[in-house]
Amino acid sequence: MGKKQVRAIFPGSFDPITNGHLDVIQRAVGLFDEVIVAVGRSPHKNQLFSPSECVTMIEELIKDMPGVSVESFDGLMVEYAATRGATLVLRGLRSLTDVQYEFQLAMTNRAVAGIETLFVMTSEKYGFVSSTLIREVASLGGDLSNLIPENVQTRLKERFGR
Repeated sequence: MGKKQVRAIFPGSFDPITNGHLDVIQRAVGLFDEVIVAVGRSPHKNQLFSPSECVTMIEELIKDMPGVSVESFDGLMVEYAATRGATLVLRGLRSLTDVQYEFQLAMTNRAVAGIETLFVMTSEKYGFVSSTLIREVASLGGDLSNLIPENVQTRLKERFGR
């Protein structure tokens, strides 16, 4: 019997992508045959960058990562995952606060669509970083060079006119 191919979806708004997200993607390369970074629109978040802008930033960062691609999607993530033939959802955990929400989401995804979720802890050095925090600090002109990739920092400075 041959080895089963595992295609994982790493969904999020990635608005913007952080070094914490990149850390999870880089570790996923060694775990799965294929990883699709799936950029979705969050109806509950006031997005700074459009999904297509986020896809462009991520494309620049993953170009040398084998088996990793990025796409945007609309609607339910589990429906998108099914259309892409993904058998697993990858989620990064930063802290205990994330666990309760992510656990509930994973249980719902499994009940609704039969898709499993695998959690990967982000590196300790990025455990406090969120896209929301990044947007707030950037809007106030703070130095984010150790928390986000250079291409993201450049776009944030352009967006906030700095």
